[in-house]
Amino acid sequence: MLSGVKIVEIEGLGPAPFAGMMLADLGAEVTVIHRKGKTGAITAPSSLLDRGKRSIALDLKDKDDLRIARALITRADGVIEGFRPGVMERLGLGPEALHEDHPRLVFGRMTGWGQTGPRAQQAGHDLNYIATSGALHYAGLPKDAPVTPATLVGDIGGGALYLVAGMLAGLIKAGRTGQGCVVDAAIVDGSAHMMSLLMALGQGGGLSHERGKSLLDGPHWSRSYLCACGGYISVQALEPQFYAALLQALDLQDDPSMSAQHDARQWPTQTATLTALFASKSRNAWASHFDGSEACVAAVLTPWEAAQEPHMRARATWSEAHGHLQAAPAPRFDGVVPKINPAPLRDANRAEILAELAKD
Repeated sequence: MLSGVKIVEIEGLGPAPFAGMMLADLGAEVTVIHRKGKTGAITAPSSLLDRGKRSIALDLKDKDDLRIARALITRADGVIEGFRPGVMERLGLGPEALHEDHPRLVFGRMTGWGQTGPRAQQAGHDLNYIATSGALHYAGLPKDAPVTPATLVGDIGGGALYLVAGMLAGLIKAGRTGQGCVVDAAIVDGSAHMMSLLMALGQGGGLSHERGKSLLDGPHWSRSYLCACGGYISVQALEPQFYAALLQALDLQDDPSMSAQHDARQWPTQTATLTALFASKSRNAWASHFDGSEACVAAVLTPWEAAQEPHMRARATWSEAHGHLQAAPAPRFDGVVPKINPAPLRDANRAEILAELAKD
């Protein structure tokens, strides 16, 4: 889909390389500028997030290497970086400097707090960003500390995916007008924007300021339950027909204490009933029991278990590729078979990249 699009990625951690991986999965030629040597936590000879990319190791504080980096960027359609605001400018690779010679360039900036604001220069991580944006508040059961899947809501959802969307929009604009742009992808902005669907529930009275009392984070029919084996089963029977199917499958359709689906006063008692019931059998037994049901119930699987689940296996969503369990590229397109490309070793493509630059 992005064949012919050239992206330069400045090595970073977390969301920026994920965004680069996704662009590479979509067919872009992504060249990642790795740091020379082993710096901080970036020590692996290769990374799953570099799959499908090319690699050259440069020291951006070295004049000759900086010249190579600039040459790479000036022949690219876009660049993505994940430094704190001002770092690229101090290197002479900020958007203003690059746009002088390359006005079509789409400059993607990935940060937690954004390029502006009181916290722009402050350290932070995924959990801090989604805590500040409001996205963490509803993640968890009443009286439990808020918890959310590591990196998924912040780094990936509110960060990398918004950077990809911004890059694609910028590339479309550049192709149409010849004018590039700067994409300010901040995790606090993206994760707040992701709350829009949940906030829409408030218009109908389905969202409470208090955690555990909203339409999706409090009811007995929208949570995970511990099973006899120690595993968990997920339940989210939101619509009345699915709730009816849940009660039918559990032989609770005639239990008057379970009939009021949306009476929040009864949720604790109803939750206790389902807690005891699901604790009576193993996760796999419940998964088999609900197989083919419209009750909206599914086992909570590890990625390795998910790779063997019939639906996931049929779609080849997870697979062992190049020595690692990996998820296939997404989304999918008609007539295109998702392919997981290998990740290069650091600096593996130096010779071919320098040869290309020598031709220009």
